[in-house]
Amino acid sequence: MEEGKEAKEEQNVICDASEIKYVNYGGEHHLPLIMNLVDEELSEPYSIFTYRYFVYLWPHLSFLAFHDGRCVGTVVCKMGDHRGTFRGYIAMLVVVKSYRGKGIATELVTRSIKVMMESGCEEVTLEAEVTNKGALALYGRLGFIRAKRLFRYYLNGVDAFRLKLLFPHPESQPFPSMFAAVDEIDRHNRNIHAEGNALDEYI
Repeated sequence: MEEGKEAKEEQNVICDASEIKYVNYGGEHHLPLIMNLVDEELSEPYSIFTYRYFVYLWPHLSFLAFHDGRCVGTVVCKMGDHRGTFRGYIAMLVVVKSYRGKGIATELVTRSIKVMMESGCEEVTLEAEVTNKGALALYGRLGFIRAKRLFRYYLNGVDAFRLKLLFPHPESQPFPSMFAAVDEIDRHNRNIHAEGNALDEYI
């Protein structure tokens, strides 16, 4: 019985993108939802103090995705000065397995990136397991490059790539939409590649 129930849960949910609702972190009632998703889907354990550090200091950088009242995805981020660079950082990104492939992760990350850009960040970084092909493909589509390989970075012994997204120089006018912002970021990073900075140089 339990095996059948688990198999059913793993089936891909059929829903339209318009049915997914996205909200900013709205307070303590959202914290258990984020914690449960991360604990179930990610390999790294976190204490409640870690979650509160992010969502209390940077609530505007954390987003949740809902479908029919159920939380099916979340992104948790921060930003601040790092060696003279104002940097954004994506700490956690989770989408329930049965909801993957519907653009939810892209939308969550894009919303956070837009806020970081509007807040004056010069770049965004994160770490991803070298074996996580889905995450690497997602961030690659958004213009992230592989800045460094971190050996045995995770507690499970798996290596990580440090990924970096460089923002274009500030414009006098804001981008009209989050997707226009991502398009501009992608064009900027493609120009970097065209100048000879191949991905292999950052591994």
